[in-house]
Amino acid sequence: MSRFPGVDVFQSIPCALGEGVCWHPTRQTVWWIDILGPRAYESAVGGGAVRTWSLPQMVGAVAPAGSGGLVAALRDGIHRLDPDTGKTSPFAAPPEHDAGVFRFNDAKVDPAGRFWAGTLALDGRKHQSHLYRIDADGRTTVMRTGVSISNGLAWSLDGTEMYYIDSWARCVQAFPFDLETGRLGEPRVAVSFDPADGLPDGCTRDAEGHLWVAHWGGGRVSRWEVSTGRRLQEIHLPVRNVTSCAFVGGRLDTLVITTARDEPGTAAEAEAGFVFLAHPGTVGTVPTCFAGA
Repeated sequence: MSRFPGVDVFQSIPCALGEGVCWHPTRQTVWWIDILGPRAYESAVGGGAVRTWSLPQMVGAVAPAGSGGLVAALRDGIHRLDPDTGKTSPFAAPPEHDAGVFRFNDAKVDPAGRFWAGTLALDGRKHQSHLYRIDADGRTTVMRTGVSISNGLAWSLDGTEMYYIDSWARCVQAFPFDLETGRLGEPRVAVSFDPADGLPDGCTRDAEGHLWVAHWGGGRVSRWEVSTGRRLQEIHLPVRNVTSCAFVGGRLDTLVITTARDEPGTAAEAEAGFVFLAHPGTVGTVPTCFAGA
C-alpha cells in the first residue's frame, strides 16, 4: 500500500509504460494499457483479478465502443478490440500515417461519439506528428499537424471546447469545438506548466468542468480551472512518471491513475508502473462510447 496520504495501489502489476486508463460504462470495468507490453488490462473497480490481453502491436489507447466492445489505437492505425477474446481487427488507417516512423499515442471519444487519436515519432523528432479525427464510418481527418507528443484530450461539459495536450508545448490548449461537425477553431492557452511540473501527459474532465492532468516526471496529478488557468488541487504519487487518469465506478468518484517504470539513470522506485487510485472529493461523468467499430 502506498505511503502517500489519500493514494492507494489499485493494481500492483508493473507496466513498462502504463497509460490510457478509462471506464467502460457498458461492462462496468476499468481498462488500461501497457504501451510497450503491448498489453491491455481489465479489472473490476474494486480491484482483484485482472484480465490481461497481449496485443499484436504497440497500443496507445483504448476506449469503449457502443457495441460493448472497444476501439484501440495501435501502432499502424485504429482497430476494433473484442473484450471477450482480446482479438483485434483493423477499422481505420489514416493515409498520412507512416507506422515505420510514428505510432499512435493517447486517444479519446468526443461527446458526439467520434474517436480522436494522436501520434508521436518513434525516434523522438518534434513537430512532425498529427492529431486525427476518426468518424463512425471509418473516415479519418487530420485535425492538427506539427505536433510533438500528442497526449491528453477532453471536452467541456457543454461540448463547445476541446482541451488538448501536446506534451512538449507544456500547456493545455482550449479549442472552440463544433459538436455537430467536429471542427476546431483557433486555440487559446488554457493552462501553462513550469519545467518543475514535468511534462503534461494524459487528462480527464470532472463533473464540475475542471481538468485533471497527469504529470510525466512530476509525480502528481493536478486539477485546473480551465477558464482562468488556476491550479485548484494536487495529488502526489510515490513515482515520478504519472501518465493518465480517469474517473471510474458506479458513482464515478474514484480517480484511477496509471504510471510508468523508471527512466534509465534515475533512482529505482518500487511502485513504478503500478496503477493507483484516489478519492479526490469530486466525480467524473459517464464517458461517451465510440459510435463506430
